[in-house]
Amino acid sequence: MSLEARPSVGSAHRSLRDSIADELRERIISGAYPPDFRLVERDLAQQLEVSRIPLREAFRQLESEGLVRALPRRGVVVASMTAKDVENLFEIRESLESLAARLAAQRADRQGLQRLRAHLDEARATTAAADKDGIARANAAFHATIIDLADNELLHSMMAPLNSKVRWLFRLTSATDPETLCREHTDLFDAIAAGNAEEAARIALEHVAASRQPTFDQLANPQ
Repeated sequence: MSLEARPSVGSAHRSLRDSIADELRERIISGAYPPDFRLVERDLAQQLEVSRIPLREAFRQLESEGLVRALPRRGVVVASMTAKDVENLFEIRESLESLAARLAAQRADRQGLQRLRAHLDEARATTAAADKDGIARANAAFHATIIDLADNELLHSMMAPLNSKVRWLFRLTSATDPETLCREHTDLFDAIAAGNAEEAARIALEHVAASRQPTFDQLANPQ
């Protein structure tokens, strides 16, 4: 089924743009489209069976997320992340995700905790199955749910533009000691569920910081 043939929700034009962006985002994050890969508008329009206008809008959406760049004479290419880009991202994550964990411990209700627990269970299952893509999706969903449970619109709006890059980081390192990640997520879940705000913030900070060096190692020696 072409993307244009999929059922729409709300505005059909906006839904098509989002569907295209979702498809391209997954290809970029999965590594199917590596850094500096050129996204040829004509070829993609034919492949996805869409017109060029919503495709261009999808490009702009992905550019706002930092996943692609529009370059003179080259067109749209997949963005690369430098070591400085990754360092900047970790600095922001350490501050905002520790705050989110603290607020989640104070504000999460039973339904929210059930959602968080479901993502933790999914991460355990995908880890046991050595499903690299599944591990990345489950871990990203776990972290995103903590942001939601913080119930702070400003915090959410600050993290939203970073979500795609954070997912890319999870995909990059998903095969690096996933059992340890599960244990750390379990500790974080327990602190949030217990309402221990300071402990949750501490664990979240240490958890993000602990993944910094493995990420740089993977960037230097991609598998």
